[in-house]
Amino acid sequence: MTTPLMQAVKELALSAGPLIRDAFLAPDRPAYSLKGQQDYLTETDLAVEQFVREQISQRFPQDGVLGEEGGGLTDVERLWIVDPIDGTANFARNIAHFCISLGVMVHGQLEAGAIYDPMRDELFLAGRGQGAWLNGRRLQVSSIDTLTTASAEIGWSSRKPVDAYLDLVSRTMHTGCAVRRAGSGALGLAYVSAGRIECYAEQHINAWDVAAGLLLVTEAGGRINPFWANDGLRQGNAVLASNALLADSFSALTQISLA
Repeated sequence: MTTPLMQAVKELALSAGPLIRDAFLAPDRPAYSLKGQQDYLTETDLAVEQFVREQISQRFPQDGVLGEEGGGLTDVERLWIVDPIDGTANFARNIAHFCISLGVMVHGQLEAGAIYDPMRDELFLAGRGQGAWLNGRRLQVSSIDTLTTASAEIGWSSRKPVDAYLDLVSRTMHTGCAVRRAGSGALGLAYVSAGRIECYAEQHINAWDVAAGLLLVTEAGGRINPFWANDGLRQGNAVLASNALLADSFSALTQISLA
C-alpha cells in the first residue's frame, strides 16, 4: 500500500531526477566549489534544492523544509528533509554514484522517504509500516550472519579525526569483513535495505544524508542506532545501520550503540 505521503515523496524525487541527470551529462557541466575540506558544492545542488522547495511550497504550503544548502526551520508539524545531491563529490568529479534523498518527518517521526539514483533509474521508497521498495519490488536486508562474509561501507566525515576513521576501517577489515567507501551515505543506507551490503556506518553525518535511508533500513527489517537522539536533526550524529543478524557485532565493532 502506498500512502499519500509516500506518493508525494516518490513524485517529487522522480521529478527532480532529470535536472540532476541532465546536468551531469551536459558537455559544459558547471564548475564546482568547496564549502570546506573535501565538501563540494555545484550549481546543480542549489538548483535542485530550490526546485524541491518550490514544489513543496506549492503542494504543502504549511510544511517546513530542512535542506543541506538552504537550512530551514525545524519546529514545524511536518518537515521535509532534503539532500538535493548526496554524493556531490562524485557528481563534481564525473563519477555516476549520487542521488536525491527526501525524508518526511511528522511530529518528530519519519513517515516516508525516497532515494532516487537518476543514473541507474533506481527509486528506493519507504513508508512507516508500509515496507521498503525498489522500483516496486519489496526489499529485505540480507541474511548474511558472519563478519567474514559481510560487506560494510564506512563513510568518512571531515568533522572527525582522520586517525579515528582509519582505526575503524582497520578494526573492521581485521575481522575479515570487506570494507568499501563509495561517497554517498544515502545510497549506502539504501544498499543496506536492498541487501547489497550488510552495514553502513559513519562517525558523524547530517540529517539530510540519512533521513530517508534510516526509514528504508528499518522497513526492510534492519536495525539502526538512535540517530535522532541528542538533537541529531540539527546537529547530526553518528550513524549505524545493519542487517538484523549482524547488528550487535557491528555495534561492538564501530562503538556506535544501538540502544
